[in-house]
Amino acid sequence: MVVVVSDSTNLIARVSEYVDEPFQLDRIQDAYGFAGECHDGQMRISGDPYIVHPLAAATILADLHLDPDTIIAALLHDVVEDCGVTVEALDQRFGPDVARLVDGVTKLTRVDYRPPGVNGNTATDAENLYAESLRKMLVAMAEDIRVVLIKLADRLHNMQTLDALPEDKRVRIAQETLDVYSPLAHRLGIWELKWQLDDLAFRHLNESAYREISRMLAARRSQREAYVDEVAAHLREELAVNDLQAEVNGRPKGIYSIHNKIEKYAAEGKELSDIYDLYALRVIVDDVADCYKALGIAHRMWSPMPGQFDDYIATPKQNLYQSLHTTVICDGGHPLEVQIKTHEMHRIAEYGVAAHWRYKEGAGPNGSKGRFEERMTWLRQLLEWQRETPDTTEFLESVREDLFHDQVFVYTPKGDIMELAAGATPIDFAYKIHTDLGHRISGAKVNGRLVSLDTPLQNGDTVEVVAGKTGRGPSPDWLNASRGYVATNSARQRIRSWFNRQARSANINRGRELLRREMHRMGLKISDREVVDLCRFDTMEDLLAALGSGELSDAALSNRLTQLRADEVDQAGWMPKTKGPVPLDSPSSGIMVLGVGDLLTRIADCCSPIQGDAIIGFVTRSRGVSVHKTGCMNVFNEDEKERLVPVSWGEKRELYPVRLRIEAIDRVGLLRDVTTKLSEDKINIAWVVTRENDDATVSMELTIHIGSLAELNRVFSRVEGIRGVTSANRVTSSPLRQTTS
Repeated sequence: MVVVVSDSTNLIARVSEYVDEPFQLDRIQDAYGFAGECHDGQMRISGDPYIVHPLAAATILADLHLDPDTIIAALLHDVVEDCGVTVEALDQRFGPDVARLVDGVTKLTRVDYRPPGVNGNTATDAENLYAESLRKMLVAMAEDIRVVLIKLADRLHNMQTLDALPEDKRVRIAQETLDVYSPLAHRLGIWELKWQLDDLAFRHLNESAYREISRMLAARRSQREAYVDEVAAHLREELAVNDLQAEVNGRPKGIYSIHNKIEKYAAEGKELSDIYDLYALRVIVDDVADCYKALGIAHRMWSPMPGQFDDYIATPKQNLYQSLHTTVICDGGHPLEVQIKTHEMHRIAEYGVAAHWRYKEGAGPNGSKGRFEERMTWLRQLLEWQRETPDTTEFLESVREDLFHDQVFVYTPKGDIMELAAGATPIDFAYKIHTDLGHRISGAKVNGRLVSLDTPLQNGDTVEVVAGKTGRGPSPDWLNASRGYVATNSARQRIRSWFNRQARSANINRGRELLRREMHRMGLKISDREVVDLCRFDTMEDLLAALGSGELSDAALSNRLTQLRADEVDQAGWMPKTKGPVPLDSPSSGIMVLGVGDLLTRIADCCSPIQGDAIIGFVTRSRGVSVHKTGCMNVFNEDEKERLVPVSWGEKRELYPVRLRIEAIDRVGLLRDVTTKLSEDKINIAWVVTRENDDATVSMELTIHIGSLAELNRVFSRVEGIRGVTSANRVTSSPLRQTTS
């Protein structure tokens, strides 16, 4: 429940806990009075006086111990936008720092109006406005972090009062909070804001799951609290016996965090009782040496679980977090997570970058400012991306992929730790170190072993880049997302920049070959003008240069080519009409046979089962599996019981037939390799025809059933990687009529 407070008494009391200058407290009181006058008569949708909102935002920041200028800016953050007050007037009355912060927050107000249902392929004016606003926020964060801290406090109070809005707005704002604001709070290390944003957003996005977890926690609260209190007292006594002063208490876990744990463990077939950190202790000591001493005591008391120890003191996270994490088998056989940190580490864990505002101003202890700047170098990357990426949507994609996704931590050969997005490869690692190293990479070693350049890196890997003396430059394949060479947009942008710097004629030649291949694959014969207009370029040369440089990806080209010739496209939106005598039926029954799915099945006419009926399959001699009701007399009277197979109603999905032609050098096992590759991707093959040519090559035609154009593109990439295959294309002409395999 949110308590409405409309006077500044509570705010002043909280600020006075860490600010002892009466002058600063008077400034805050003056700002509150000024904001009250400006917002006089304005009401929130909830019916509360508007001043309640900036006062709540300022109070949230006071709990984070932010400086007086930030508190004042929070009180005034809406007066320019909503009350017509000028930035110059704020400068004269409250000083340049406050005016600059309010101006920075004012420029970000439109970030809250994200258009629903935006299509990622075609950016609307509204989407561009949203992307540009978010871009400004992230760049503003790199220039003065306090602007975004005010924005986070503003969003937290809006989430606390979200019930007053219509459902569609609540869902949109809650989703945006999970997508953008919660990851920002995490990246800034402000746990106190992150868990509240997560839980509030989760309540509006999935209220039933939220209430279910709340009831579950409430039902077990007394038992859990009693157990935690008991083990905490035991550990506290043992630490005291060893002359170690420490605070030991239970560590609460957010509802959304528990939900994610439940989802993850359910996918692994585990029960809720298997979640290690439902029972958790936090141990806070005076210095780093005491952290390791406390760890040793905990491990003597209880058996540590293998693989469940992390030392974030020796290798801190880049969001400032430091602690020792271990999981032990405690009394009663329960897994217990123990976090051990100093008082300073705990303060940073709760408040993150907000705890360092004094250091940024240069008032911290010796060396603190330098450590702060070193750890927050990721913020400076935003300015670098801002300069290198003129396209707003691409910049936004970069930030989402590289800044917000889960990270992996790897080591350089010298032992330095590097943070990368999950799924990053040695190529991403090389570009993270230096652009030139990325251009020159020719191989890589992970933990002393040579690996391929598309190998995903794991936490704790030691990565060594093998580079040539002269850079041969990146390969065009690195920009093909289906090949998996590059996972981060920062590396992808540097690769694109390299290609852009190459001779335009080379890019045009490369692009012409890629365009020819894509059009041949899809069986399209269209004019240059149609292609240029559809891809939104002025000339064919511009299009080819963009395609050859990687600015226009293969996947984007394929998507746009399929929009041509609407008269040749069926209702699925991408399936060209085919010719030829071979029927192209789609196995979309959604019936799973022996758990493998998409085998040739048909519904038996004798009993005509429908979705939900108990069913069984009968293997026919020529028509695949015939599906009957379990009580069908034809099945009951069947003599050959071994031909009955278990079947079930699977998830029905629409599949479409596509005919492919593969040209390859003939060899033993070629057809097996092709069918194996397709089977690994669960692609159903309706029929295949092969023909041996006079020049020791072979031509194959296959009809496969797939669900989307993206799936078809993956098929092409997989097939072209088979040894001996020279080309794989989509055809609409009559099939081969020679030798059937």
